[in-house]
Amino acid sequence: MLQEARRIGRDAVAEAAEVLAQAFDGYAWTSWTVAGDQHRRRLTGLFQLTIEEVGLPYGDVWAVEGDDRRLAAVAVWLRPDRPVPDELWQELAARQAELAGDRCPAMNEAESACAVLRTGEPAFMLATVGVLPSQQGRGAGTALLRPGLAEADRDGLPATLETSASDNVRFYRRLGFQVTGEIEIPGGGPHVWAMRRPPAEARPEL
Repeated sequence: MLQEARRIGRDAVAEAAEVLAQAFDGYAWTSWTVAGDQHRRRLTGLFQLTIEEVGLPYGDVWAVEGDDRRLAAVAVWLRPDRPVPDELWQELAARQAELAGDRCPAMNEAESACAVLRTGEPAFMLATVGVLPSQQGRGAGTALLRPGLAEADRDGLPATLETSASDNVRFYRRLGFQVTGEIEIPGGGPHVWAMRRPPAEARPEL
């Protein structure tokens, strides 16, 4: 039986990064923006960087355990009350570029293209979320996102995200998200949907 979502700390960074790397192996966005050689290792490094340097200090990192008590799903939320300093993004850029390998230019171009989807309004942003392939279809994703969405509702703020999978769009719609914009990454890149879940007072009952 899946456990309830819980916040994790630095002792779980390596395991959480591996969960996300497995979940994103073959995903349209990461396949386009991260080099194919040693792809899983590169993904693990990128997610470890995200969790350790961004998620834990400035956001919330939630996880759900499976029957074996190992992590089955991980989510990283960024919060409007603890913004990530611009200097940190600049410091991380070189390490991200190294991990992206020869797809770094594609990563930078894709990020720039997605800027039109982002309004800059105060919101809880779902930076990344992944469920182990072996645990999908068991409700882990819903259980994982529930506390972050509850926090956004308590603060009277929307939740936002971007995804490159149509199946994800359907899943997030069931949680109250609405598509607010779409873009095709130039050069044959993935399709990206921007989604927003309105604050509780502006959201009709599902």
